[in-house]
Amino acid sequence: MDSLSLITRNTEEIVTKEEIEALIESNKQPSAYVGYEPSGKIHMGHVLTVNKLLDLQQAGFKIMVLLADIHAYLNEKGTMDEVRKIADYNKRCFIALGLDEKKTKFVLGSSYQLKPEYMLDVLKLARSTTLNRARRSMDEVSRDAENPKVSQMIYPLMQALDIAHLGVDVAVGGIDQRKIHMLAREGLPELGYRAPVCIHTPILLGLDGKKMSSSKGNYISVDDTAEGIKKKMKGAFCTEGEVKDNPVLSLFKFHIMPRYPEIVIKRPEKYGGDLHYESYEKLESDFAAKALHPMDLKAAAAGYMNEILEPVRKLMVEK
Repeated sequence: MDSLSLITRNTEEIVTKEEIEALIESNKQPSAYVGYEPSGKIHMGHVLTVNKLLDLQQAGFKIMVLLADIHAYLNEKGTMDEVRKIADYNKRCFIALGLDEKKTKFVLGSSYQLKPEYMLDVLKLARSTTLNRARRSMDEVSRDAENPKVSQMIYPLMQALDIAHLGVDVAVGGIDQRKIHMLAREGLPELGYRAPVCIHTPILLGLDGKKMSSSKGNYISVDDTAEGIKKKMKGAFCTEGEVKDNPVLSLFKFHIMPRYPEIVIKRPEKYGGDLHYESYEKLESDFAAKALHPMDLKAAAAGYMNEILEPVRKLMVEK
């Protein structure tokens, strides 16, 4: 697969495709980053952006991961000591998921976000950003969008400035980060920085076919047990022949197929024997035609997800 295909696969949006093509064709090695707020369990929604970093790393990009401890503190996710402990655990999870520790730079937000030049830039960007714009930008990431603190409105300004102060070419995030990234594209040039290219990944539905929520537990966490994942997959929403908003198919599209050149759906001979797939499109086509039963799909998904997450479970035992 060529570099552009790697970079663009399984994305919701790229702003802009022309700019990413220019980066690929330039003589310099481009760089990309994702910022993660250390605030709890890492689930497969988060891993979508990790997968994109893996694609970018394979395409020759320098990769940086921001462990945004100050952001988590501003968003009321714990004390600084608490969020830093989670940040360290998150870092080890990302490495276990495949990010090359020697080729990936992990940066703690507090290592540079309290410096005078950074804080001055925050104030400069605050002068040019309306309250309405700041609130719209923080709505998707705020813990309390109904009654936000001033600190939570500073959050998107800092996220925009992280891109500039880390010196990266590309900002990667879920499509829910779009408003913040557009603030960065518009606001950073006014401060003398270049506008970043933005790559947005989709938002995954929960295993029940509804919005993913920690309170509902409708997600796969990277530290779920093997038996826990099997149980969750058995109960996952997966109507026979229905492709739209199917969370089990989404696991294959975004998490399983990109990591395996071929996947095997194991079935007894009396039901036709094993099925082999080298592309997601063929898998989806067979499911839509009801040539692939939901229970077989779920069992295979559980098996592959357990293979992918086994290194994280080993890490937990070793810590």
